[in-house]
Amino acid sequence: MKFAIIKERKNPPDRRVVFSPDDLKKLQADFSQAEVIVETSDIRVFNDADYKKLGFQVSENVSDAEVMFGVKEVPIEALIPNKKYFFFSHTIKKQPYNRKLLQAILEKNIELYDHETIVKQNGARLIGFGRYAGLVGAYNGFRALGLRDRLFNLPKVETLDDLDHVKQELDKITIPNIKILLSGTGKVAKGAKEILDHLKIKEVSDALYLTTEFSEPVYCMVDVMEYNKRKDGKVGNKYAFYKDPSNYESNFMPYAKQTDFFIAGHFYGDGAPYLFTREDAKHPEFRINLVADISCDIDGPVASTIRPSTIADPFYGYHPETEHEVAYNHKDAITVMAVDNLPCELPKDASEGFGDMFLKHVIPAFFNNDADGVLKRAKMTENGQLTKRFSYLQDYVNGKE
Repeated sequence: MKFAIIKERKNPPDRRVVFSPDDLKKLQADFSQAEVIVETSDIRVFNDADYKKLGFQVSENVSDAEVMFGVKEVPIEALIPNKKYFFFSHTIKKQPYNRKLLQAILEKNIELYDHETIVKQNGARLIGFGRYAGLVGAYNGFRALGLRDRLFNLPKVETLDDLDHVKQELDKITIPNIKILLSGTGKVAKGAKEILDHLKIKEVSDALYLTTEFSEPVYCMVDVMEYNKRKDGKVGNKYAFYKDPSNYESNFMPYAKQTDFFIAGHFYGDGAPYLFTREDAKHPEFRINLVADISCDIDGPVASTIRPSTIADPFYGYHPETEHEVAYNHKDAITVMAVDNLPCELPKDASEGFGDMFLKHVIPAFFNNDADGVLKRAKMTENGQLTKRFSYLQDYVNGKE
């Protein structure tokens, strides 16, 4: 089995990689029958010399490999027919901008394995960059707070070497007496929680959070059953909610009346109630004035997120009364951080973490006859057709959706 680490070709450039040189070394140590080739790249966080130093072949041409490992979408013209590809294709939600990519993958008889489709039997994701999105998103939220209120000046994450340096910068600041709400309980939310805990901000229960004003900064972590409630007044059930959210409505407003800084680290499912609407944001008691929206669903469950922002220009303001964008430091604005590619700011740590997960959960499947069904579940295309699990994408491929 010959694997290739392919060059990232999408713009803006992404410096992440599926495997660091050390992770590749571990792969070869654990699976001696594996061959690895690295496509030359001038943007990757680990340069060509880092791989060569550990004995890996670096080449302009990797077309003799069977399996191609990348991070972001591969441009259509760079796809090599009849190969197995692993990358984030951004097609599983029928994203219109990548319809042609999926059509080309089928035409070129490529087996596609989207990183998002690498899941356990129960559907839980096995790999991803979620923790790093959470870490960088929370840091960026505090950076916005410091700049807007002229409290402190945190440097951009992309200018720092690694997570240790990020935390060293946080050690230099003092957080004012604010109340912070963090939604979610998955990898993204846990990454954001790491930042809050590193800052030694006190975590409090939702009951205390909703009823008490504090003399120090505090945060509360809430899950779907806290900020949603059944319409009929009965006790809600998380798994029933995931299956059919139509019987539920938002219960976010009590939190919005008690929150200064909201970190959105939740996963939002289709059909679920919005956390807060544009009308909610107009309410005189709506207190939130800063949102770090790591989930970044545009014009969706977090009304102030009207567009994604960028690493170069990460903040903007949302004016609740006019429903328009204004300067991030406008006196009547909700300051919004909605960068949609946050892990790119911490490429070294994010790549190392991703590679560790990939080594643990995916690589063994190539050598144990896919004993746990990981590859079978993840495979989206085969022999020029969608696999049964992804047949729901056929109308999308046909241009009907």
